[in-house]
Amino acid sequence: MALDVVDLRSFYAQPLGMVARRFVSRAIRARWGNVSGDRMVGLGYPTPYLGVFRDEAERTLAFMPAHQGVMYWPTRGPSLAALVEAGELPLPDASIDRVLCVHLIEMSADPAEVLREVWRALSAGGRLLAVVPNRAGLWARIDSTPFGQGRPYSKSQIIHLLRETWFTPVGWSEALYLPPVPRGLLLRSAVAWERVGASLGLPFAGVHIVEATKQVYRPAPVRRARLMPALEPALGPAAAGARVATGEMRRDPG
Repeated sequence: MALDVVDLRSFYAQPLGMVARRFVSRAIRARWGNVSGDRMVGLGYPTPYLGVFRDEAERTLAFMPAHQGVMYWPTRGPSLAALVEAGELPLPDASIDRVLCVHLIEMSADPAEVLREVWRALSAGGRLLAVVPNRAGLWARIDSTPFGQGRPYSKSQIIHLLRETWFTPVGWSEALYLPPVPRGLLLRSAVAWERVGASLGLPFAGVHIVEATKQVYRPAPVRRARLMPALEPALGPAAAGARVATGEMRRDPG
């Protein structure tokens, strides 16, 4: 079952959650270095990663799915968070420039429906950044963290899902090479784990971080050709000739 908002907030308040937030935030920021003037929405449980963009983006909103619950965000000032149905976003068509999905795709009963709704709300050339648990990683195999919940994805699976929902993947990175064990020694060596894993391109990172753009002209669905039986002409040249030969065609009396 998907974690609720209380469980997610509790995880990010713990030392292991703080480390995860640090490294995932670094990877997100590396992909989106400048969002000045953009309209941004975070979907799922994005609040640990949205704060850095608030002073740059034109507007920043946090949408949390109904099955998870919602929390007040930010802690000061007017709330920018709302409870929504992920498959029916309260946004006009092409009204958002960037969407950040965290703790969403792997938790969704129908991730394709959610991504098609994101496609609808994104402007032409808009960008999606999805943080998804890695199927081959250690974090997906231990259910004591949010990254161990739901359905993890391999790289080929997430690429296929994005293309199926009219997105073009344009960038890829990974994070969380540290084992998801909340022990002091491991947490203190987290930087070394991350540096070695990234430099060697090891396959067991905890999360995929994939960036994709909206295809403005999505491909039309292919329809199977319908085979029709060949019909012989009723009054074709051959048929007329045969009737003359048998005397069935006579001249009008003149």
